[in-house]
Amino acid sequence: MVLRTFRAFGIFAAFPRPVRSDTLGSEFDGYPIMGFLSRWLVVLPGLLVLAAALPVRAGDAGGGVAHGIAMHGEPKYPPGFIAFDYVSADAPKGGTLRTAVTGSFDSLNPFIVRGRAAFGLGDVFETLMARSADEPFTLYGLIAESVETPPDRSWVVFRLRPEARWHDGTPITPADVLFSWETLRTQGRPNHRAYYNRVRTAERVGETGVRFGFAPAPDGTTDRELPLILGLMPILPQAWWRNRVFDRTTLEPPLGSGPYRITAVDQGRSVEYQRVPDYWGRGLAVRRGTGNFDVLRYDYYRDDAVALEAFKAGNADLRREADPTRWVTAYDFPAVRDGRVRLEALAHGRPEPMRAFVFNTRRRLFQDRQVRQALGTVFDFEWINRVLFHGAYTRTASYYPNSELAASGRPTPGELALLAPFRAGLPPELFTGPFEPPSTDGSGPSGLRVNLREATRLLADAGWRLVDGRLVDADGRPFAFEILLDAPADQKVALEFARALLRLGIEVRVRVADSAQFQGRLDAFDYDVVLVQWVSTLSPGNEQLTFFGSAAADLDGSRNYAGVRSPAVDALAASLGQAPDRAALVTRVHALDRVLSWGYYGVPLYHLSRDLVASWCWLHRPAVIPVNGFSPDTWWRDPPGGDCR
Repeated sequence: MVLRTFRAFGIFAAFPRPVRSDTLGSEFDGYPIMGFLSRWLVVLPGLLVLAAALPVRAGDAGGGVAHGIAMHGEPKYPPGFIAFDYVSADAPKGGTLRTAVTGSFDSLNPFIVRGRAAFGLGDVFETLMARSADEPFTLYGLIAESVETPPDRSWVVFRLRPEARWHDGTPITPADVLFSWETLRTQGRPNHRAYYNRVRTAERVGETGVRFGFAPAPDGTTDRELPLILGLMPILPQAWWRNRVFDRTTLEPPLGSGPYRITAVDQGRSVEYQRVPDYWGRGLAVRRGTGNFDVLRYDYYRDDAVALEAFKAGNADLRREADPTRWVTAYDFPAVRDGRVRLEALAHGRPEPMRAFVFNTRRRLFQDRQVRQALGTVFDFEWINRVLFHGAYTRTASYYPNSELAASGRPTPGELALLAPFRAGLPPELFTGPFEPPSTDGSGPSGLRVNLREATRLLADAGWRLVDGRLVDADGRPFAFEILLDAPADQKVALEFARALLRLGIEVRVRVADSAQFQGRLDAFDYDVVLVQWVSTLSPGNEQLTFFGSAAADLDGSRNYAGVRSPAVDALAASLGQAPDRAALVTRVHALDRVLSWGYYGVPLYHLSRDLVASWCWLHRPAVIPVNGFSPDTWWRDPPGGDCR
């Protein structure tokens, strides 16, 4: 009876893994977005039974010891829940999931700027807490069995599960947590350094606890997101790293604590992970229904067209298609016609990535906002979408498209109040209406004439003039630049953009770099214009400072690709973590969205509102798709020899 009572108050969590937009592979980089969680059920210490019987959740105004913590409001799942709603709790285990990915890799350390980390490393490392996929931003315990924070969230205490283990069988300790925090804040990726350096104090509490204290903002408030950010900190084994150099690339399989370990590495070609049979967290509710494959294998291909052929040949099991043209034209093959391959368009409610040709404002050419506006004026989305993509795309007009976070219409009174202190440095049109990218009639070159005239006027006002068919500045220097890509499939869009710019007298070169070269140039901001994307969740927060904050503009490896330096952006992005409730957060994101959009830091491209997924019939998925979208982590496969038709 006592044991059943203790089990009723289990605590739980799981580790989210960001998914690249062009593949189903995952690449751990500290920005948990689509990691989709699962298994749990653990015993609370006897002293917490009474608290669990009358639970005080960390999302409540009163704070306290809890099984989970929500950014705003209360966690959806109560103490003692059995599994997330979007998994099949009793999914069978076994088999291999093969994924075809593009590019290459040269490192198994995903926590540093150097190198290009292999896909799938998120399955090796666990975090203190895990994010659910059907809430905007809520965490449940993983390595930590409980979380405690006061109403003002000025500190947080995590109590570790005594059963949490590294793959070598040794326990995960508070010393490992403190080592991870110290290492990542001094040697980790820019986002880790930015987040973890906001911790003022870090100390062990008792046998299993770790307490982090946070410095208040200049106005005396506390960032409400910081306890959740610390909850998503990946935990590293102090003893394993003691005699190793952390900030160098390595192909030595790291010691982890997650449901999978690395078992085979062929540098740049493939990496294979095997499910850990005695994984300590296999009984947790947040792990139930996930990690269903015995083996995860990622095979690397030169480009996505070759990866598609590998899928067609049955050398990959599951594929997320990023190109709607290929979805329409390239999936009529025998296995689709006879039902062995399923094609599904799976709806979701998360923000789509903001994908754009981004101007590097560190370059002299792109420091003038009016020049950036002029270049974007001649991007003919309507014609490109009709001719190249069968009309499948929606034009992106927000940094948070496909969600309630996208600003629309005129600024609300709440937004205006936030923007008012920065009015002198912002364009007047921001305050009077919505941002809308320039459009055309979709007829092609002839339909672009009005846009070309407007672009010419803007460029002339900025001091550029046409001489012998070339656009030059007052000193006679030509307007010429390079667009950097990492995928051959993007060439056709970049070349159409370049042809339109040539009509303005601008010479544009389009270069496709291999994955290692592209990553190196991206990290060093060594480009003129680059095609990249920003991925945001339904609860944007401190990561927006690494995307757009002034402090990240010259920090190698940061995601401030455009080199944004704006007091308004800095203040609005910093305020997101201090939003007292969901409504306030949405208002602040809308204001930030307007400032970024009207800054013309890039040419926004397009997005889909559904995930296009092809899978062989031996794979199966849960019936429920969470708001953040599907995850391969919740799928399973038929046993060998099963008839999948």
